[in-house]
Amino acid sequence: METIYRDYVILGGGPTGYYAAIHGAKLGANITLIEDKEIGGVCLNKGCIPTKALLKSSGIIKEVKRAKEFGIDADIKKINLEIAVDRKNRVVKALNMGLSSLINSNKIELIKGRGILKSKNQILIESKEETKVIQFKKLIISTGASPIIPNIEGVTNEGVLTSDELLDLKTMPQEIVIIGAGVIGLEFAEMYSSFSKVTVIEVRDKLYLSDEEIDNELLKIMKRKGINFKFNSKVIRINKINDKLEVVFEENGKENSIKTDNVLLSCGRRPNISKDMIDIGLDIKNGALVVNKEFKTNIENIYAAGDVIGGKQLAHLSFAEGRCAIENALGIKSKLNYNAVPNCIYTEPEVATVGMTESEASSKGYEVKIGKYYFRNNGRALTLGNRDGFVKVVVDKNSNIVLGAQILGESASEMISELTLAITLKADVNILSTMIHPHPTLSEAIFEACGDACGMSVHK
Repeated sequence: METIYRDYVILGGGPTGYYAAIHGAKLGANITLIEDKEIGGVCLNKGCIPTKALLKSSGIIKEVKRAKEFGIDADIKKINLEIAVDRKNRVVKALNMGLSSLINSNKIELIKGRGILKSKNQILIESKEETKVIQFKKLIISTGASPIIPNIEGVTNEGVLTSDELLDLKTMPQEIVIIGAGVIGLEFAEMYSSFSKVTVIEVRDKLYLSDEEIDNELLKIMKRKGINFKFNSKVIRINKINDKLEVVFEENGKENSIKTDNVLLSCGRRPNISKDMIDIGLDIKNGALVVNKEFKTNIENIYAAGDVIGGKQLAHLSFAEGRCAIENALGIKSKLNYNAVPNCIYTEPEVATVGMTESEASSKGYEVKIGKYYFRNNGRALTLGNRDGFVKVVVDKNSNIVLGAQILGESASEMISELTLAITLKADVNILSTMIHPHPTLSEAIFEACGDACGMSVHK
């Protein structure tokens, strides 16, 4: 068996791995990237990008249904899910081609195959063509995470799908049941609510996404669209009855059932920890690899980053962790500020948050003041016809420093970066409340919310 020698090896070509590879190459390192599936990982191929492509199709359906409100007489003659899925696939393919080009132009060695750790400095590569061993100086593990399949009777029935599989569904279900009211579950509920009857079953008593006010308001909006929520409910089994599925669940102690075309399992994702990682002695806690602030494991020359180390499973956080991991592997001291990580949910309206919520800040001993501004008072929101939601900022009463922010509203994901920068720089809220924002824009709601925290909002 051939043995080759490499300096820096990255196991896993998802957001963490490919970002670390390209960043490391730009810093002058010779990088070897190992991936047995598609470059880009779940985010590019089965997650962030394809879901947003299909959410766009769903959003257009909703816009056409509202057309008369804007003086346009339009009807939907047909919804072709197959064409929407094909468009999604073209978007993914275009980005895949661009990423492959970046891998090549940065002279990164890409090895297609499954990597199996044999020791603290050796990895076995298995592919269709060959098997070989790489002796490495340093390794970054970025193997990501996979959907959790709950222990429910009938979970293997045809039509019971994970988010990975649902994205390729080309026949439109009249009804769909979603198990789990987390981020993935709510985004698919939003997507399918345009053309299907949607029921979301959640074991907890309410939404637990962000700030309680945001959660409650989002729930009201989603219910208004006809999405049915079953809280305090646990799925017992899924029966196959002819061409339908019957979801049997316990709701507040009573057994109930719903017939549906498809079931989406949206029960979270768990880090991809393999037996070989355990065998070579890597520390694992709560199902994730343990790392220090430099992303180093308990084995001196092995680092890990991204979903495999647990925590928030966000592609943009994975990019940042990959950057820090490769910098530390190269001897550049690098740490992350986890207080300034934005989190976005692509419902309609969107949710975007960063930093601490009001309750989190109070529990940590801060005396806080709150600024809030509703989009129903924002000129741009009214012209767009999307008046739902608000901006909320959490401020330290003593120092005036912005501690956190939450946005529920149109394009919230595009606006949160201003507040992320404020938290990163530990900015005084007065800076944002006096900074000139273009008019009319949605971002003026941030300006007004910050002004409200100072008692100086003009339009509230």
